[in-house]
Amino acid sequence: MYDEVRRCVIIGGADIGNYEFIKNKLCPDDYFIYCDSGLKHRDNLGIEPDLVIGDFDSYEEPSGDFEVIVLPIAKDDTDTVFAAKEAMARGFENFLLIGVIGGRIDHTMGNIAILLMLDTAKKKAEIIDDYSELEIVSNGKAYVDESYPFFSLLSVTGYAKGVTVRNAKFALDNAEISCDYQYGVSNEVMPGKIAEIEVKEGRLLLVKDRA
Repeated sequence: MYDEVRRCVIIGGADIGNYEFIKNKLCPDDYFIYCDSGLKHRDNLGIEPDLVIGDFDSYEEPSGDFEVIVLPIAKDDTDTVFAAKEAMARGFENFLLIGVIGGRIDHTMGNIAILLMLDTAKKKAEIIDDYSELEIVSNGKAYVDESYPFFSLLSVTGYAKGVTVRNAKFALDNAEISCDYQYGVSNEVMPGKIAEIEVKEGRLLLVKDRA
């Protein structure tokens, strides 16, 4: 088992444009899992893997002073889903996923669903890409500061109830957001404030846009 405080960083094969921003979000003691074609980011990130996972249908199986788990091509879990499950089995509680959204919409949606899986397991997790930062808000509070020009709240599991948003341009009080009416898109933090988001029932995807 691993230190529960140590963060697991899972690196997928979606494009990364702003490597410097991503590198500034990484910590020296993070545990790095590269998933198959996520290895294409290895040189630009300048980070060696602790573990590599994949069926290697899109990238050559690597060799080096690190662990490799080779998966069958025909399987239920994607390489990234398997990586998240493997990291949970090893005791990690905190997750950052990069290189997992953009490009193919099916992979993007599947990888966003990993946030739901980790939230169900009571793990802390976020996805970062070139433009935004994503996390799940459920049965608790989240905060957005004014360094983010916009933020959105998207219902991803049916109905989210008891939704309250304070210190934002478009405030909510004990509202509901459903999957078929996503009116929580593109809100703004009030100047000099920190927006506070609360969800009493259900789950929302919080997207904090940096530009």
